[in-house]
Amino acid sequence: MSTPRPMDYRVRHITTYTYATPVTISHHASRLLPRGFDTQSVHHASVAIQPRPAHRCEREDFFGNRLTTFTLNESYRALTVTAASRVAVRPPALPDPERTPPWEEVAVRLASGIGAEIVENCQYTFDSPLVRASAELYAFAAPSFPPGRPVLAGAVDLCRRIHTEFAYDPAATTIATPMTQVLRERRGVCQDFAHVMIGALRALGLAARYVSGYVLTRMPGDGARLEGGDASHAWVSVFVPVAGVSNGGWIDIDPTNDKLVTHEHVVIAWGRDFEDVSPVKGVMLGGGHGLPEVSVDVTPLTSNGSVMTAPPAGP
Repeated sequence: MSTPRPMDYRVRHITTYTYATPVTISHHASRLLPRGFDTQSVHHASVAIQPRPAHRCEREDFFGNRLTTFTLNESYRALTVTAASRVAVRPPALPDPERTPPWEEVAVRLASGIGAEIVENCQYTFDSPLVRASAELYAFAAPSFPPGRPVLAGAVDLCRRIHTEFAYDPAATTIATPMTQVLRERRGVCQDFAHVMIGALRALGLAARYVSGYVLTRMPGDGARLEGGDASHAWVSVFVPVAGVSNGGWIDIDPTNDKLVTHEHVVIAWGRDFEDVSPVKGVMLGGGHGLPEVSVDVTPLTSNGSVMTAPPAGP
Protein backbone atom coordinates (compact mmCIF):
# COMPACT_ATOMS: atom_id res chain seq x y z
CA MET A 1 0.00 0.00 0.00
CA SER A 2 1.42 3.42 -0.95
CA THR A 3 2.01 6.01 1.74
CA PRO A 4 -0.43 8.97 1.41
CA ARG A 5 1.26 12.20 0.37
CA PRO A 6 1.38 14.77 3.19
CA MET A 7 -0.58 17.99 2.87
CA ASP A 8 1.51 21.14 3.31
CA TYR A 9 0.05 24.16 5.10
CA ARG A 10 1.15 27.69 5.79
CA VAL A 11 -0.30 28.97 9.07
CA ARG A 12 -0.45 32.53 10.37
CA HIS A 13 -2.05 33.34 13.75
CA ILE A 14 -2.15 36.97 14.93
CA THR A 15 -3.36 37.93 18.41
CA THR A 16 -3.66 41.63 19.32
CA TYR A 17 -4.52 43.04 22.73
CA THR A 18 -5.44 46.74 23.04
CA TYR A 19 -5.76 48.28 26.50
CA ALA A 20 -7.57 51.37 27.77
CA THR A 21 -4.76 52.27 30.16
CA PRO A 22 -1.04 51.48 30.01
CA VAL A 23 0.24 48.09 31.08
CA THR A 24 3.37 48.66 33.15
CA ILE A 25 4.61 45.06 33.43
CA SER A 26 3.34 41.69 32.23
CA HIS A 27 4.37 38.04 32.14
CA HIS A 28 3.00 35.70 29.43
CA ALA A 29 2.99 32.08 28.30
CA SER A 30 2.02 31.07 24.77
CA ARG A 31 1.57 27.80 22.95
CA LEU A 32 1.48 28.85 19.31
CA LEU A 33 4.25 26.78 17.72
CA PRO A 34 3.08 23.49 16.14
CA ARG A 35 4.51 20.28 17.53
CA GLY A 36 6.04 17.53 15.45
CA PHE A 37 5.01 13.87 15.82
CA ASP A 38 4.32 10.74 13.78
CA THR A 39 1.96 12.28 11.24
CA GLN A 40 2.93 15.97 11.42
CA SER A 41 6.26 17.50 10.42
CA VAL A 42 7.19 21.12 11.13
CA HIS A 43 9.28 22.73 8.38
CA HIS A 44 9.67 26.00 10.26
CA ALA A 45 7.85 27.98 12.95
CA SER A 46 8.38 31.31 14.70
CA VAL A 47 6.66 33.69 17.10
CA ALA A 48 7.13 37.48 16.79
CA ILE A 49 6.18 39.71 19.74
CA GLN A 50 5.61 43.46 19.62
CA PRO A 51 6.69 45.34 21.74
CA ARG A 52 9.90 43.40 22.03
CA PRO A 53 10.05 41.49 25.33
CA ALA A 54 12.71 42.18 27.92
CA HIS A 55 12.99 38.43 28.56
CA ARG A 56 11.99 35.48 26.41
CA CYS A 57 12.41 31.71 26.72
CA GLU A 58 11.34 28.72 24.63
CA ARG A 59 11.09 25.19 25.98
CA GLU A 60 8.82 22.14 26.10
CA ASP A 61 6.11 21.97 28.74
CA PHE A 62 5.12 18.85 30.71
CA PHE A 63 3.05 17.50 27.80
CA GLY A 64 5.75 18.10 25.19
CA ASN A 65 4.14 21.22 23.72
CA ARG A 66 6.34 24.08 22.53
CA LEU A 67 6.04 26.82 25.15
CA THR A 68 7.16 30.43 24.71
CA THR A 69 7.32 32.57 27.85
CA PHE A 70 8.07 36.28 27.77
CA THR A 71 8.11 39.38 29.98
CA LEU A 72 7.42 43.01 29.07
CA ASN A 73 8.62 45.53 31.64
CA GLU A 74 8.14 48.81 29.75
CA SER A 75 4.77 50.56 29.51
CA TYR A 76 2.56 49.68 26.51
CA ARG A 77 -1.06 49.94 25.36
CA ALA A 78 -1.06 47.27 22.65
CA LEU A 79 0.49 43.81 22.41
CA THR A 80 0.68 41.80 19.18
CA VAL A 81 1.79 38.17 19.02
CA THR A 82 2.25 36.72 15.53
CA ALA A 83 2.91 33.01 14.98
CA ALA A 84 3.92 31.81 11.51
CA SER A 85 4.68 28.25 10.48
CA ARG A 86 4.73 25.73 7.67
CA VAL A 87 3.79 22.14 8.43
CA ALA A 88 3.16 18.88 6.59
CA VAL A 89 0.28 16.67 7.74
CA ARG A 90 0.06 13.01 6.71
CA PRO A 91 -3.23 11.11 7.11
CA PRO A 92 -2.85 8.66 10.01
CA ALA A 93 -3.34 4.90 9.83
CA LEU A 94 -6.80 4.36 11.30
CA PRO A 95 -8.31 1.03 12.34
CA ASP A 96 -11.80 -0.13 11.52
CA PRO A 97 -13.79 1.23 14.50
CA GLU A 98 -15.72 -2.04 14.76
CA ARG A 99 -12.50 -4.04 15.08
CA THR A 100 -11.09 -2.16 18.08
CA PRO A 101 -11.12 -3.70 21.60
CA PRO A 102 -14.25 -3.55 23.78
CA TRP A 103 -14.32 -0.31 25.72
CA GLU A 104 -14.47 -2.11 29.10
CA GLU A 105 -11.26 -3.97 28.26
CA VAL A 106 -9.48 -0.70 27.47
CA ALA A 107 -10.76 0.90 30.70
CA VAL A 108 -9.49 -2.07 32.75
CA ARG A 109 -6.06 -1.89 31.12
CA LEU A 110 -5.81 1.83 31.86
CA ALA A 111 -6.93 1.32 35.47
CA SER A 112 -4.27 -1.35 35.98
CA GLY A 113 -1.43 1.13 35.43
CA ILE A 114 0.80 -1.72 34.20
CA GLY A 115 3.22 -1.15 31.33
CA ALA A 116 5.07 1.92 30.07
CA GLU A 117 2.42 2.71 27.46
CA ILE A 118 -0.37 2.54 30.03
CA VAL A 119 1.49 4.56 32.66
CA GLU A 120 2.12 7.32 30.12
CA ASN A 121 -1.48 7.47 28.95
CA CYS A 122 -3.56 6.76 32.04
CA GLN A 123 -2.95 10.33 33.26
CA TYR A 124 -5.65 11.35 30.77
CA THR A 125 -8.29 9.28 32.58
CA PHE A 126 -8.32 11.58 35.63
CA ASP A 127 -10.18 14.80 36.38
CA SER A 128 -8.50 18.04 35.29
CA PRO A 129 -9.17 21.70 36.16
CA LEU A 130 -11.90 22.19 33.53
CA VAL A 131 -13.11 18.60 33.03
CA ARG A 132 -14.49 16.62 35.96
CA ALA A 133 -16.23 13.28 35.56
CA SER A 134 -19.77 13.14 36.94
CA ALA A 135 -22.88 10.97 37.01
CA GLU A 136 -24.39 13.27 34.38
CA LEU A 137 -21.47 12.75 32.02
CA TYR A 138 -21.57 8.99 32.59
CA ALA A 139 -25.28 8.96 31.78
CA PHE A 140 -24.64 11.02 28.66
CA ALA A 141 -21.91 8.62 27.47
CA ALA A 142 -23.80 5.40 28.25
CA PRO A 143 -25.98 5.15 25.09
CA SER A 144 -22.83 5.19 22.95
CA PHE A 145 -21.09 2.51 25.01
CA PRO A 146 -23.33 -0.48 25.64
CA PRO A 147 -21.56 -3.56 27.04
CA GLY A 148 -18.93 -4.99 24.71
CA ARG A 149 -19.02 -2.19 22.15
CA PRO A 150 -15.64 -1.57 20.41
CA VAL A 151 -14.03 1.50 21.94
CA LEU A 152 -13.53 3.50 18.73
CA ALA A 153 -17.04 2.66 17.49
CA GLY A 154 -18.39 4.06 20.76
CA ALA A 155 -16.26 7.21 20.43
CA VAL A 156 -17.45 7.76 16.86
CA ASP A 157 -21.07 7.44 18.00
CA LEU A 158 -20.50 9.82 20.92
CA CYS A 159 -18.93 12.32 18.53
CA ARG A 160 -21.95 12.05 16.22
CA ARG A 161 -24.37 12.61 19.09
CA ILE A 162 -22.59 15.74 20.29
CA HIS A 163 -22.56 17.10 16.74
CA THR A 164 -26.27 16.33 16.34
CA GLU A 165 -27.60 17.27 19.77
CA PHE A 166 -25.52 20.40 20.48
CA ALA A 167 -25.89 23.71 18.64
CA TYR A 168 -22.76 25.56 17.50
CA ASP A 169 -23.35 29.00 19.02
CA PRO A 170 -20.38 31.36 19.62
CA ALA A 171 -22.60 33.68 21.68
CA ALA A 172 -23.70 30.97 24.12
CA THR A 173 -20.50 30.51 26.14
CA THR A 174 -17.19 32.03 27.21
CA ILE A 175 -13.96 30.44 28.39
CA ALA A 176 -15.37 30.58 31.92
CA THR A 177 -18.67 28.79 31.15
CA PRO A 178 -18.90 25.59 33.27
CA MET A 179 -19.08 22.31 31.40
CA THR A 180 -22.19 21.41 33.41
CA GLN A 181 -23.99 24.37 31.83
CA VAL A 182 -22.91 23.34 28.33
CA LEU A 183 -24.16 19.80 28.96
CA ARG A 184 -27.48 21.12 30.24
CA GLU A 185 -28.12 23.79 27.57
CA ARG A 186 -26.59 21.87 24.62
CA ARG A 187 -24.98 24.98 23.12
CA GLY A 188 -21.42 26.18 22.72
CA VAL A 189 -18.31 26.10 20.54
CA CYS A 190 -15.51 23.67 19.75
CA GLN A 191 -13.84 24.08 23.15
CA ASP A 192 -17.11 23.21 24.92
CA PHE A 193 -17.83 20.19 22.73
CA ALA A 194 -14.30 18.88 23.26
CA HIS A 195 -14.62 19.24 27.04
CA VAL A 196 -17.98 17.44 27.07
CA MET A 197 -16.67 14.56 24.98
CA ILE A 198 -13.49 14.25 27.07
CA GLY A 199 -15.51 14.27 30.28
CA ALA A 200 -17.89 11.61 28.96
CA LEU A 201 -15.00 9.34 27.92
CA ARG A 202 -13.19 9.78 31.23
CA ALA A 203 -16.38 9.03 33.14
CA LEU A 204 -16.13 5.55 31.60
CA GLY A 205 -12.47 5.18 32.59
CA LEU A 206 -11.14 5.88 29.09
CA ALA A 207 -8.18 8.11 28.27
CA ALA A 208 -8.99 11.30 26.35
CA ARG A 209 -7.01 14.46 25.83
CA TYR A 210 -7.73 17.97 24.55
CA VAL A 211 -6.10 19.00 21.28
CA SER A 212 -5.72 22.58 20.08
CA GLY A 213 -4.81 23.76 16.62
CA TYR A 214 -6.45 24.76 13.37
CA VAL A 215 -8.79 23.34 10.76
CA LEU A 216 -9.36 24.37 7.18
CA THR A 217 -12.71 26.03 6.50
CA ARG A 218 -12.89 24.21 3.17
CA MET A 219 -10.66 21.43 1.87
CA PRO A 220 -9.28 21.79 -1.69
CA GLY A 221 -10.89 19.24 -3.98
CA ASP A 222 -13.67 18.60 -1.45
CA GLY A 223 -15.50 21.83 -0.70
CA ALA A 224 -17.30 20.50 2.38
CA ARG A 225 -17.51 23.24 4.98
CA LEU A 226 -15.95 22.69 8.41
CA GLU A 227 -16.70 24.77 11.51
CA GLY A 228 -13.90 26.43 13.46
CA GLY A 229 -11.67 27.55 10.61
CA ASP A 230 -11.58 31.25 11.47
CA ALA A 231 -9.74 30.95 14.80
CA SER A 232 -8.05 28.38 16.99
CA HIS A 233 -9.89 25.07 16.91
CA ALA A 234 -10.21 22.27 19.47
CA TRP A 235 -10.96 18.58 19.24
CA VAL A 236 -10.41 15.30 21.13
CA SER A 237 -7.86 12.50 21.06
CA VAL A 238 -8.89 9.09 22.42
CA PHE A 239 -6.48 6.28 23.30
CA VAL A 240 -7.14 3.09 21.32
CA PRO A 241 -4.53 0.38 22.03
CA VAL A 242 -4.40 -1.34 18.65
CA ALA A 243 -1.22 -2.44 16.89
CA GLY A 244 -0.31 -0.48 13.78
CA VAL A 245 -2.22 2.69 14.69
CA SER A 246 -0.37 5.97 14.10
CA ASN A 247 0.71 8.28 16.92
CA GLY A 248 1.01 5.66 19.65
CA GLY A 249 -2.64 4.63 19.54
CA TRP A 250 -4.06 8.14 19.92
CA ILE A 251 -6.86 8.79 17.44
CA ASP A 252 -8.13 12.33 16.91
CA ILE A 253 -11.84 12.94 16.52
CA ASP A 254 -13.63 16.27 16.01
CA PRO A 255 -17.12 16.52 17.59
CA THR A 256 -17.69 20.00 16.17
CA ASN A 257 -17.47 18.59 12.65
CA ASP A 258 -18.42 14.95 13.37
CA LYS A 259 -15.35 13.37 11.82
CA LEU A 260 -12.24 11.36 12.45
CA VAL A 261 -9.28 13.69 11.89
CA THR A 262 -7.18 12.91 8.82
CA HIS A 263 -5.32 15.70 7.01
CA GLU A 264 -7.38 18.89 7.42
CA HIS A 265 -6.31 19.66 11.02
CA VAL A 266 -3.00 21.18 12.19
CA VAL A 267 -2.02 20.33 15.77
CA ILE A 268 -0.45 22.96 17.99
CA ALA A 269 -0.67 21.39 21.46
CA TRP A 270 -2.42 18.80 23.60
CA GLY A 271 -3.11 18.39 27.30
CA ARG A 272 -5.82 17.50 29.79
CA ASP A 273 -8.10 20.43 28.88
CA PHE A 274 -8.00 23.99 27.55
CA GLU A 275 -6.12 25.23 30.61
CA ASP A 276 -3.06 23.19 29.54
CA VAL A 277 -2.95 24.53 25.98
CA SER A 278 -4.23 28.13 26.07
CA PRO A 279 -2.68 29.94 23.04
CA VAL A 280 -1.75 33.08 25.01
CA LYS A 281 -2.24 33.81 28.68
CA GLY A 282 -0.57 35.94 31.31
CA VAL A 283 -0.71 38.30 34.25
CA MET A 284 -0.21 42.06 34.13
CA LEU A 285 -0.22 45.27 36.10
CA GLY A 286 -2.50 47.95 34.65
CA GLY A 287 -4.29 47.89 31.31
CA GLY A 288 -7.87 47.76 32.47
CA HIS A 289 -10.13 45.41 30.51
CA GLY A 290 -8.84 44.30 27.11
CA LEU A 291 -10.27 41.61 24.83
CA PRO A 292 -8.03 40.03 22.18
CA GLU A 293 -8.58 40.29 18.45
CA VAL A 294 -7.58 37.04 16.76
CA SER A 295 -6.91 36.35 13.11
CA VAL A 296 -6.05 32.88 11.78
CA ASP A 297 -5.13 31.97 8.22
CA VAL A 298 -4.44 28.35 7.19
CA THR A 299 -3.37 28.07 3.55
CA PRO A 300 -2.89 24.72 1.77
CA LEU A 301 0.21 24.61 -0.44
CA THR A 302 1.21 22.54 -3.44
CA SER A 303 4.33 20.36 -3.34
CA ASN A 304 6.44 23.24 -4.71
CA GLY A 305 5.23 25.65 -2.03
CA SER A 306 2.74 27.67 -4.07
CA VAL A 307 -0.78 28.34 -2.83
CA MET A 308 -3.24 25.56 -3.72
CA THR A 309 -6.30 26.69 -5.65
CA ALA A 310 -9.39 26.82 -3.44
CA PRO A 311 -12.42 24.78 -4.47
CA PRO A 312 -15.69 26.38 -5.54
CA ALA A 313 -17.93 27.37 -2.66
CA GLY A 314 -20.07 24.43 -1.56
CA PRO A 315 -23.29 24.29 0.44
